[in-house]
Amino acid sequence: MINLKKTGITVLSVFSLFLVWQVAAIAVNSSLLLPGPKEVLIAFGKIFIESDSLTVILFTVWRLLLGLLLATVPGILLGIVAGFKKNFATFMNPIVTVLRTIPVIALTVILLIVAGSKLTPYYITFFMLFPLIYQAVYGAITNIDKELIDVYRLEDNHFISGLTHCYIPLISTNIRTALLQSLGLGLKVMIMAEFLAQTDNSIGKAISFAKVNLAYDEIFAWTLLLIVIAVLFELLINHYKPITEKLKKSQNRK
Repeated sequence: MINLKKTGITVLSVFSLFLVWQVAAIAVNSSLLLPGPKEVLIAFGKIFIESDSLTVILFTVWRLLLGLLLATVPGILLGIVAGFKKNFATFMNPIVTVLRTIPVIALTVILLIVAGSKLTPYYITFFMLFPLIYQAVYGAITNIDKELIDVYRLEDNHFISGLTHCYIPLISTNIRTALLQSLGLGLKVMIMAEFLAQTDNSIGKAISFAKVNLAYDEIFAWTLLLIVIAVLFELLINHYKPITEKLKKSQNRK
């Protein structure tokens, strides 16, 4: 059921943001410097009218999902291995530390030189998201209550069944949280890479084009669209929350 109180607070929060935005736009009194909500919403509507814009959106979302997939699969698998094998975790630690600490802009420039503008958005998304997902899974595995593992092993000591019926359900919340964080970070990194690489059919290049033409209402409109995309992905991931809870409940009954 929809929580009316929570929904009301959320609507009030969004309304407050628009109110502050409108007041700031009136104070600046220049649509070139700070377009108001009305101008941005008009530009936002034009995005969905132009066929080229829809192609741009689809390509950017596709790049984001592919980059997320390329980071999620090895991140989960290697995180699980590291959770069981301390030596492998020690081996992975310097690699993950380097990926987490290297400046995004520096890595983007390097990848532009090495991989070119077409592949850079994929690579940069992978390198930024992989450490996040890996450490979430690795940390979740190592923090599982040992007593729960011992109880399960008394009934079933097979690794594969234990992984699917015990470990995965117990770390599913951590994986979901990592995916939520990865989508937000991945979207920002992807757009930045597209902007710098001038990738064809991309929101990043569309923002760059709007910047050159001083169309700041379009820049705000694209930004608003990115927020909407992030929220939709968050709602989609949270939709599967009851499934993970059912897995945990079935495990507790065992």
